[in-house]
Amino acid sequence: MTFAFDSFNGVIDNLLPLMRHHQNSWHFAIGHGLGVDHAGHRVGPDHPILRDKLEQMNTLLRNVVAAMDDDTLLIMLGDHGMDKMGNHGGDSVLETIKTPLSLPNYTIPEAILPMITFPDALQIDLVPTISLLLGLPIPFNNLGTVIPELFNRDSDGSSLRKAMELNVAQIRRYLDAYRSSSSGKELDAAWNDLSVAWGDINAIHGHHRLIALDNFTRLALSACRVLWAQFNVFLMGAGLAVIGLSIVAAWVLYSKLCDVADDDWEKWVDDKVWWSFSASVVGSVAGYLMHVMFHEYLDGVAMHQTVLFVAAISSSFAMVATTRPTITLKSIKSLPIFLILHTLYRIVLFFLISSIVPSIITGFTAPTSWLHYRILGFSALFAICARLMAMSTVCREEQHLYCTVTFYASESSSAPPLTALLLAFPVAIAVPRIVRRILKISKSDSGLAATFIPLLFAPSLIAGTMFWMLEWVDSAQVLGGMGDVLRVTRTVLARTTAAVILIGGLSVWWTSPVCLAISKSQSSEASTQEKTEVTVLGFANAFGSPYLMFWLIFFSVVWLTTQLSGQIVLGLSAIALLSYLEIIDSVRDVHSLNNAFTSPTPSSTLDLANTNSNHDLSFSDIVPLAHLATHTYYSTGHQSTFPSIQWKSAFILDKTLSFPFSHISVALNTFGPFLLGALAAPLIVLWNLPPLSPQKPCPRPNALRAALALSLYFAVLRRHLMVWKIFAPRYLNAGFGLWVVDVGVLVGVGVGVGRVAGEIGRVFGRGA
Repeated sequence: MTFAFDSFNGVIDNLLPLMRHHQNSWHFAIGHGLGVDHAGHRVGPDHPILRDKLEQMNTLLRNVVAAMDDDTLLIMLGDHGMDKMGNHGGDSVLETIKTPLSLPNYTIPEAILPMITFPDALQIDLVPTISLLLGLPIPFNNLGTVIPELFNRDSDGSSLRKAMELNVAQIRRYLDAYRSSSSGKELDAAWNDLSVAWGDINAIHGHHRLIALDNFTRLALSACRVLWAQFNVFLMGAGLAVIGLSIVAAWVLYSKLCDVADDDWEKWVDDKVWWSFSASVVGSVAGYLMHVMFHEYLDGVAMHQTVLFVAAISSSFAMVATTRPTITLKSIKSLPIFLILHTLYRIVLFFLISSIVPSIITGFTAPTSWLHYRILGFSALFAICARLMAMSTVCREEQHLYCTVTFYASESSSAPPLTALLLAFPVAIAVPRIVRRILKISKSDSGLAATFIPLLFAPSLIAGTMFWMLEWVDSAQVLGGMGDVLRVTRTVLARTTAAVILIGGLSVWWTSPVCLAISKSQSSEASTQEKTEVTVLGFANAFGSPYLMFWLIFFSVVWLTTQLSGQIVLGLSAIALLSYLEIIDSVRDVHSLNNAFTSPTPSSTLDLANTNSNHDLSFSDIVPLAHLATHTYYSTGHQSTFPSIQWKSAFILDKTLSFPFSHISVALNTFGPFLLGALAAPLIVLWNLPPLSPQKPCPRPNALRAALALSLYFAVLRRHLMVWKIFAPRYLNAGFGLWVVDVGVLVGVGVGVGRVAGEIGRVFGRGA
């Protein structure tokens, strides 16, 4: 029988009545209590709530023991430990410390006591032990050894001997099956020792037979451990080749796209994508045929791996071959050197601030005082925001000697620090005001911005901060027994906020994505002839300001899923982003003025019709944005480790785990900075871009180049010598992060830029 109930309380409510009143209706009962795990993730191991939960579970265990009869076997297991923050998934002592093993008063026979290879009971030893105690066969692929104390129940040791014989027979069947499989050659190095150990079992009797049985099980485990810890160097090299060639293909597309005419860029991109896709199909067929013909030489390589490898290589090669980039000194100088350096050293803050040094130098040589103070002022604001963001830290276990946790109240608490509690609401109120103030510089705080920012954006930030304030009030038990009321209140608040900003915000933005104020007036000239004057406020930033509204929608959603300390960091990152946009726009103005002043016709600076409507883009323009996204990721309390995942965010839209909302909220909490960075890439070319072109406005080619440049940055995977502890989580983090960036740039360029360009073209009568 099964019970459908809430895992947090259902075990307590149903297990004891089942044992006391329905003893004959069941033979095997499993109770999985999630309360301790949930409380640990929420409040940490030192919080009174966790102590109360442990006392509750201890009381339950006592009642269960009291309700048992003498023929009932009780097995209590814990699947992991808990670090100082209440999380798990790493290899710290608190997470992997040996769990006390409580056994009946039986002993290990002296014959095998000094011969046991591993004096501690391993986790895999529980599987054969519990299986035999329940009268069940040992699972086929288990390599554990029965715990001898639980079977040494008679004077002649026959029960223990029988259990160990069954254990050895099962492992022998598994090894024989593995040996006869296509991967059986992997056991060649250890097979002779295993055969000798098996022969000793059949040749020895008495207590010495127990030694031989125990030796065989431990030898089998040791041999398979060595076997499965090896790496296939050929597959690793093939994977690196795919990654390397794909980066080259993306860089070639990024470099060549700037030479394509605005009117032909879609046809040109479609043509390259078609060739790349066709090559991948041909490569799949070629990979299949190659594996059929040469599979005996491809040791350890499966059919699908060969097909995928050849398809990927063919696709990237086709992109490079059909694009035919021209290798010049300029293209070599545009190589992403900062990206390569970033893979060598984890000094994001240094690169982030130093990446704007060229802009600061330009500011000192600006031809006007307005540009001079604008560049230097926004550069200072950018650096201050980056520095303040760096004050929010979490530490991996190996960093604790020289790292202090500031993202949380302490290294053993998941509660926000006092500074976050005091600054969260001021930051939530200040960010919308600062956004509108910066938009006012280009007179683009009208139209959509005049309604979206005060009526949707600002309330959503306050509501997101209120949610986490209520969560802290509940966790800290500030209001005593009002936990259920607070839980319902913040769940309703979170759902309402998410619905309003996603449904309402996107609907309003899609309906009219322009931040323009258009007015008409009649003017009289000396000839008494009246003329109609049209004033368009926000014209200079006609593309950038509506796209910023699109970006703010996603910013609000990520804000909701981010804890209080992280919200302050997100606010600072938004200000830093806007500062950088103003910096890069001012630098372009300086270059334009300098070029005009040195040209034969300096008066061309006044001729707007001849102004290039598409901002030129270099990879160095994208580098600060990519560094800012990475810096925000770490400053919002994340690391490339499993214990740093902020599981609190799984319970934003519901009080229990619910698919897909819990999974989406955790993903947004973790990878939100990467998503926002990817969505912000088009702003590099759209910011302060007026629709001056007499034909259809077409900012999408440069926006696509910006997106490709950002994807290139995140495509280079970080490496680390600590393979399993650091590299595996970091590789997964880099892979998922790249996927999020790719999705972000596709949504940004495909939806955001496309809709803005179409609406601006309609407003100014230049096509959709």
